[in-house]
Amino acid sequence: MADVPCIIEEFISIQNEFAVTIARNSAGEIASYPVVEMEFHPEANQVEYVICPADISKETEEFIQKIALQVAESYQHVGLLAIEFIQDVKGDIIVNEVAPRPHNSGHFSIEASYTNQFEQHLRAILNLPLGETASKLAGVMVNLVGEEGYVGEVIYQNMNTLLSWKGVTPHIYGKKMTRAFRKMGHVTIVNKDLTKAKDIAKKVKNTIRVIGNQQISCD
Repeated sequence: MADVPCIIEEFISIQNEFAVTIARNSAGEIASYPVVEMEFHPEANQVEYVICPADISKETEEFIQKIALQVAESYQHVGLLAIEFIQDVKGDIIVNEVAPRPHNSGHFSIEASYTNQFEQHLRAILNLPLGETASKLAGVMVNLVGEEGYVGEVIYQNMNTLLSWKGVTPHIYGKKMTRAFRKMGHVTIVNKDLTKAKDIAKKVKNTIRVIGNQQISCD
């Protein structure tokens, strides 16, 4: 370790990860989206799935919402504030990260919510009345990232297959070049049944491939 000042924290064994997006305008009006659950890639430590609503008790939902609102109020923040939480193996819930902007954990709202996070952010910073944050349908977001073993100009394999599935909406970010685990887009799945949405999300993950025009060794 380098001979520099450090902050050392106790290691936390993580059981679950959650997030909630809060909107606040300068008049002090606050609106909160439902708590979402995040599932991470075991090696890349990168979000693979965002699931709305999270599979948690009413008490846990209320606790997370209460803390998120306290954080937003304490900052006197105007705009969107995405607050990530971890739940350790003992069940304790801890604030992990705060992002003052539209956030990956809120992309599901484009298709699943009455007011998507981007519109809500504009409403908040312009001090307009905030929109409805409830969900129209259950939503699951799948991150599209570059596949290992490829670099170069991006190729989206099997995209036409995804476009033919009902309730499945791909979003491509317009990045020309890909590499392993680079975020290139996302896909949102909406359904009345959350279990079905999750199943379709797994199918999406196993169908689309984000590769480059150059194959490289992963050794």
